[in-house]
Amino acid sequence: MDNYDAFLDKKIHVGCDSGFEPTWIPDMLFGFQKSLSEWSIHKGRSSIFADCGLGKTPMQLVWAENVARHTEGRVLVLTPLAVSFQTVREGEKFGVEVTHRREGIQKKDRIVVTNYERLHYFNPDDFQGVVCDESSILKNFDGATKVAVTDFMRKRPYRLLCTATAAPNDYIELGTSSEALGEMGFTDMLGRFFKKVEKTLSRKDEHRGGVYRFRGHAERDFWRWVCSWARALRRPSDLGFADAGFSLPKLEVNEHKVTARNAPAGAFFDMPATNLHEQRQELRRTIEDRCEQAAALINAHSAPAVAWCYLNDEGKLLESLIPGAVEVAGSDTEDFKESVFRDFAEGRTRVIVTKPKIGGFGLNWQHCAHQTFFPSHSYEQYYQSVRRCWRYGQKNPVTVDIITTDGQENVLQSLKRKSEAAEKMFDWLVALMRNELRITRQDKYTEKEEIPSWL
Repeated sequence: MDNYDAFLDKKIHVGCDSGFEPTWIPDMLFGFQKSLSEWSIHKGRSSIFADCGLGKTPMQLVWAENVARHTEGRVLVLTPLAVSFQTVREGEKFGVEVTHRREGIQKKDRIVVTNYERLHYFNPDDFQGVVCDESSILKNFDGATKVAVTDFMRKRPYRLLCTATAAPNDYIELGTSSEALGEMGFTDMLGRFFKKVEKTLSRKDEHRGGVYRFRGHAERDFWRWVCSWARALRRPSDLGFADAGFSLPKLEVNEHKVTARNAPAGAFFDMPATNLHEQRQELRRTIEDRCEQAAALINAHSAPAVAWCYLNDEGKLLESLIPGAVEVAGSDTEDFKESVFRDFAEGRTRVIVTKPKIGGFGLNWQHCAHQTFFPSHSYEQYYQSVRRCWRYGQKNPVTVDIITTDGQENVLQSLKRKSEAAEKMFDWLVALMRNELRITRQDKYTEKEEIPSWL
């Protein structure tokens, strides 16, 4: 029985609200940042879905500093690879002492930052609060990272999730975020607000939310529930603040369609790839053509640039074709990756070559205004990659050169559709949240009182 009780105890989240009055809000925060920081501290456990460049890192640090002071304990900040040094640098700017650790803590530590990949070196009992930067990683519902992070956070009374790409039609991300905060589990969320569509798909498709629709009259209740633990914004005016100082520069997206030297086997000319197997064959067959085009665009100037790739062979070839370029590959050590990303951010390296899944999350590269990109079906990777440079704080127009082939036409069209849909859906999410947060005054007694004639 003791073993079973211990098993149940591991599955239980600490209660719902655990917030408190903030004790420190720095004056250098913008008005909307102060508002979100105060709200998240009052809430205790919450999510902030704020677009790139709106200051999620300083808001995280203000939250962490308040939790550390209130509990006289520690706070752990989890970030994507190579983002830790940016968090430490932001802490120095705001007067918050942040320590970067890779393998456990030391007695004097208060606010500790580490990578998601290093979580297994830390004991949850050593922390009163946890911050998940770029928390969209939790949407991998069956992923080991999501399970590890959720288990780590279960008993922490203070939790904060921050990301820029929470898609309102991605109920998995909302459900797993809610589960990590201890609000409501993913399955419970589906059962309460959604109804299964009458068709049979795989369990994987079910977890993507694709076979569910809102129950009758449940949509408003769903968004009111999300508003109880999350805030979403793409600009300060979404929360009623002025947008002064938060204007994005021009974004120029150019499409370059290269012609393969050799036609596919058994064909006289290129045809759009119709399935994943054909698309992969097309990528392999056109590596040299696409990389040469990307290198030519980057070599045409001497300014900083990012060359995004997906295949290892692409990365190696791009590095050899672009003088001074440095590739960051998945097989490189964490020390090497962090060193190269830091060198690029601080101007010691002009061109960086890497994959979106390695360097596409959390890094701030406002000094760079040129990217080359090989499209894929992942809208999130495209969005995050572009926003490394095209973000608030960027002073110059940003150019993104998308390089594709005749055979990749369907991939590019798919990416465009997802981009347009995501833009509309996030605007919808913000509008729904704004409506639910607005206090409406209604005066039902607008008619003048009439006295009966017999009185």
